[in-house]
Amino acid sequence: MSSPSATPPRKAAPRRLVAVVVLVPVVAALALWAFAWPAARTAPRDLPLGVAGPASAVTQVERQLSAHAGAFEVHRYADEPAARDAIEDRDVYGAVVVTPQGPRLLTASAASPAVAQLLQQAVAGRAAAEGTRVETVDVVPAPAKDPRGAALTSSVLPLALAGMAAGAAVTLLGLRGPGAASALVGTAALTGLIAAALAHSWLGVITGDWWAEAGVFALMSLAVSAAVAGLAALIGPAGVGLMAATVMLVGNPFSGAASAPRMLPEPAGTIGQWLPPGAGTTLLRSVSFFDGAAAVGPALTLTWWAALGLGAVLLGAHLRTSTPTPKPTQTRRPAPVG
Repeated sequence: MSSPSATPPRKAAPRRLVAVVVLVPVVAALALWAFAWPAARTAPRDLPLGVAGPASAVTQVERQLSAHAGAFEVHRYADEPAARDAIEDRDVYGAVVVTPQGPRLLTASAASPAVAQLLQQAVAGRAAAEGTRVETVDVVPAPAKDPRGAALTSSVLPLALAGMAAGAAVTLLGLRGPGAASALVGTAALTGLIAAALAHSWLGVITGDWWAEAGVFALMSLAVSAAVAGLAALIGPAGVGLMAATVMLVGNPFSGAASAPRMLPEPAGTIGQWLPPGAGTTLLRSVSFFDGAAAVGPALTLTWWAALGLGAVLLGAHLRTSTPTPKPTQTRRPAPVG
């Protein structure tokens, strides 16, 4: 004979049905907004662009660029070598150099093939319409095996998924404290080695220092896995879903991996760089193609995510062990009469 509590009340069934019917479309709408909104509003917003040459010619170029209201953030440089250095240091995405032979456009497709193409359309295309030929020079070109950056962009989601899987596995297996932290670090290190072997050694889509790239991949994975496991250690299994949703629905579409952070509508571009996918993509480009230029900011962002996540894992284990387990109350049985 089953107890009455074993069967859920019949009134709860319609409520659950309504919850599913309403919740699923809401989640779908949120995912569609998160992925479609940045893609539909992709455009340059204060995109750093250098201008070099004689003062009078530079002023004229700035006036032409100002026709694109709010599109470019113009930086002046004395000559072409200074503009090239700024591109290699990731201070600007490109530069217009005015020479006696005509204007020259410097780009860096390794920083963003989409931005390099945009600059060619905005600068070279406009000049061609006016009857002026613009020479285009790719200062830091993308790898020949990945000229459009598609492979590098595609590596963001698998690393995020690997991090979420590691954090969820640690939580579901009941690992806690130092054991959980060791599992997260070991998994991230192995993930970094495998990712570098695939992307660098096999596919050849990144061309920097092999060990530095492996370290970036590992740090990206650890930032996500530690955040997932850390939040779960503090608030329970619901933390896995909450952190995974943040990474998938905010971190990935706001990362700017397919274009650039300055090409996304605000505040999406800024928020994306605060999350592991965006910071990881920026750091990977810096390490792979620019000898580590402008790598400090995204490296610190990933380090903070990893450190806070691991700290939360240890804190959650400490709170569980320090909380006394309530002892079961013993009921006295009445003494038999007679």
